[in-house]
Amino acid sequence: MSAEKPVEALTPAEAAAELERLARAIADADAAYYQNDAPELTDAEYDALRQRNLAIEARFPELKREDSPSERVGAEAGDGFAKARHSAPMLSLDNAFTDEDVADFATRIRRFLGLPGEEVVAFTAEPKIDGLSLSLTYEKGKLIRAATRGDGQTGEDVTKNARTLKDIPAKLKGAGWPGSIEIRGEVYMAKSDFAALNAREEAAGRKTFANPRNAAAGSLRQLDVEITKSRPLRFFAYAWAAASAPFADTQFEAVNAFADWGFVTNPRMVRIETVEEILSYYTEIEAERAGLEYDI
Repeated sequence: MSAEKPVEALTPAEAAAELERLARAIADADAAYYQNDAPELTDAEYDALRQRNLAIEARFPELKREDSPSERVGAEAGDGFAKARHSAPMLSLDNAFTDEDVADFATRIRRFLGLPGEEVVAFTAEPKIDGLSLSLTYEKGKLIRAATRGDGQTGEDVTKNARTLKDIPAKLKGAGWPGSIEIRGEVYMAKSDFAALNAREEAAGRKTFANPRNAAAGSLRQLDVEITKSRPLRFFAYAWAAASAPFADTQFEAVNAFADWGFVTNPRMVRIETVEEILSYYTEIEAERAGLEYDI
């Protein structure tokens, strides 16, 4: 059956077969991306698979599989590291492909909060870095664990490796941080650092990396911590999961608190209030994309 057949034209039998194919294809793509650090699909190709899977499940909800990709993010943790269970699921971000999708998102937020249409809702926006998601657990201000996303529930314990990154504080600075908190962000490699690393690898006769994301993920997930230490990895903090006490009223305030505690945060983060401002910000970032020091 051709994958190009419109969803609305599928019979139940064809839909079931297509869901099986998509589950297998997405699982293979996830393993290549998250476990092997060697993606086989472009972002557009991967998104198309997931969107088709969602569309078929919406039309045939009774055919949704137990191993549905819509219920899973990432891939199982690899065998080289100890497993680390997340305090809260480490999920992937949803996509918006059109202006209408953005407007629908804003409407859903208002509906969820029970707000009237005229009340201002503030959004925090920043570029989505193409790197490796990392969860950092701090107890009494000290870093005690770092874990990759893995399958969203369980990741790899990469604490020793994460301690080598200068952007990740071993001890939180300042005051106001909860006694226990899990901070999340993205490990990445700047484009200039990536080019320099590949030049060194090539000069040494070693295999080069396909892109900065692969280089960052492969460098962090090294069993030899000295290799990780030698790589120019960076980290942006942008979210949190569990916290033993409230520390901010908004996402914007929370990220600013991270900066006060010693983390690097994205200087392109902004606070905006309307759908029009969201779309304008997207246009600005798209125009700057080629000149950014990181992939998005």
